[in-house]
Amino acid sequence: MFETIAIIAVILALAIAVILILAATKPGTLRVTRAISIDAPAERVFPLINDFHQWTVWSPYENRDPDMKRIYSGAERGQGAVYAWDGNKNVGAGRMEILQSSAASKIVIKLDFIKPFEGHNTAEFTMLPQGDATSVTWTMYGPAVFMSKVMQVFMNLDRMIGRDFEIGLANLKKLTEK
Repeated sequence: MFETIAIIAVILALAIAVILILAATKPGTLRVTRAISIDAPAERVFPLINDFHQWTVWSPYENRDPDMKRIYSGAERGQGAVYAWDGNKNVGAGRMEILQSSAASKIVIKLDFIKPFEGHNTAEFTMLPQGDATSVTWTMYGPAVFMSKVMQVFMNLDRMIGRDFEIGLANLKKLTEK
């Protein structure tokens, strides 16, 4: 009986060591980028991103918790606008603040996650005219803390978060091409 327990303990210790070693090899930064071409001018897309009140109509995260608590503060829109949320396990809790808002071209957001895991990132939206269309890019980047490196051993965060970005960008496309 003792031998069996010892063998199981050694196997578990080896498995944990392998996971920790693999996590240590993951990059020190997380970066997710997705882009879409929207057949609308940037002036039509920009206000939907620059005003956190508008995120309820396009953000892929807004409909995951119908009881999510939202708090808006600071500026009404643009630089200094703040949006905090607290929801279920599907959305967690966090806070965003627009740090830079360059009319119809770029928005930079400080993005702080509180739960389920703490994280501090930057989100950027860029809108570049392409003839009659606009190329819209959504990027999130920040340090990959060790817990996120461990998560990356088991899941592809670029693919997981990227799918959400693709949905959000497709929603912006539908709203602005009408």
